[in-house]
Amino acid sequence: MRITKKQDRMPGIILTILLFVAEIAFTVLLLYTNLLSAKYIGIVFAVLLVLLLIDHLLIRKFRKQIRFWIGIILMVIILAVLGIASFYIYKTVSALDDITGVNKEITEINVYVKQDDAAQSLMDAASYSFGILADLDRENTDTALQQMASETGGEVSTKEYSSLTELADGLLKGDCQAIVLNRAYLDVFDEIDNYASFSSQIREIASEQVEKLVERNTPAPVQTDVQAEDSSDTTQDAAVTDQIYTIFVSGIDTRGDITASSRSDVNIVLTVNARTKQVLMISTPRDYYVPLSISNGVPDKLTHAGIYGINVCMDTLNMLYDTDINYYFRLNFAGFVQIIDALGGITVDSDYDFTTQNSSGYHFTKGPNQVNGDQALAFCRERYAFSAGDRQRGKDQMKVIQGVINKATSPDILKNYLSLLDSLSGCFETNIPYDVITSLVKQQLDEGGSWQVLSYSVDGTGDTQKPYSMSQKAYVMVPDQTTVDKAKTLMQKVRQGFMLSEADVSAQ
Repeated sequence: MRITKKQDRMPGIILTILLFVAEIAFTVLLLYTNLLSAKYIGIVFAVLLVLLLIDHLLIRKFRKQIRFWIGIILMVIILAVLGIASFYIYKTVSALDDITGVNKEITEINVYVKQDDAAQSLMDAASYSFGILADLDRENTDTALQQMASETGGEVSTKEYSSLTELADGLLKGDCQAIVLNRAYLDVFDEIDNYASFSSQIREIASEQVEKLVERNTPAPVQTDVQAEDSSDTTQDAAVTDQIYTIFVSGIDTRGDITASSRSDVNIVLTVNARTKQVLMISTPRDYYVPLSISNGVPDKLTHAGIYGINVCMDTLNMLYDTDINYYFRLNFAGFVQIIDALGGITVDSDYDFTTQNSSGYHFTKGPNQVNGDQALAFCRERYAFSAGDRQRGKDQMKVIQGVINKATSPDILKNYLSLLDSLSGCFETNIPYDVITSLVKQQLDEGGSWQVLSYSVDGTGDTQKPYSMSQKAYVMVPDQTTVDKAKTLMQKVRQGFMLSEADVSAQ
């Protein structure tokens, strides 16, 4: 049967329209994600149109079977590439949506009884006398008590204690039958002499989730007449006008819900200047003896700030460094391991040859070490192997972050890209908005260039003092104000656009 002209061209027209619709849909997806600038989206669309034209020329006449089927094969390849790319984009956007823009934090206020108590639930203990802390974490405790009263249908009888040890003694000696306590305080008992076994003597029968909003002001554009310059006094003409981001990086001491408040054992303040592509990491030791934003001037270990929430951590560091932290990035230890394993391991540069003082006993040589997640965790947790103790641990934490940045910005990331995305969910969270992240991605793609990451650790003197959150004296690190002042100066220089060198951050 003779094929008419219309019949000859119709299959090609239909297939061309289908391919065009697929290309339009892909372009709309790119626009929706906001990951690429208009320039790159235009380039992608132009390439797709050229491929569409080539394919149409091949399939426009059905009777030319060889050309037609070559066109079909090309079309299948184009659709497959668009499908795979769309899947990767979807996974990327989903991962970013899952971890960004977080605006709440959960504090677990639990009800505990002695191990041999008959109560198995809150209702079983409704008639008990509940011990509570008189002042510490009182706002969260009162909220939990209100929730408990709502659940039991009656007023909760309470008895106040002035300290953690008095609260523990009250329960163990029968002065009260249960206690209402922030879960994060259980770790504090491990630091108190004669109370390290308290956690094993009690049992949880109820848990109240107290939610709080985490609110941060977005950074305003920084306008300064200070010109970017390096440490040798060479200057650039352009004044810094881009936004400057200050980010708190917290490593929390829990393997539970990432949104739950907990002691913060990693405390790093990042000052990011997107114009100069410079990042300054300031590490503050966990035992730094500083007033918390809620302690009315009474000093505490910095790590204890996390018990009272991420806002208290950031506000406390704002007070210490006279800065304004805009966002936070919080990572739990379990997530730390998963992310590094998903990256295929990282390289860390050790200052010393040492073996970790834990059950794993990992050995690290001086210089570069290729490590997996568990090894990296041991590396940045270790402090007992060094005479500098917590000071060296802070430096090693920043070395691990540097290793993650180096691996994440290398082409090697493509080998395990999907595994990395899958590892992000539930491993860390940030209140950095999605749009801020995509704007930085677009800027990097448009401008290119590498980022300079520098680190500095504040120092102090070991001492024994009574922290705000504890009932007796414990080891603390009294700040060396000279190093704190230097950290403030370095932060300000990065914000103003000065290009620092390794020599600038290495000198005390």
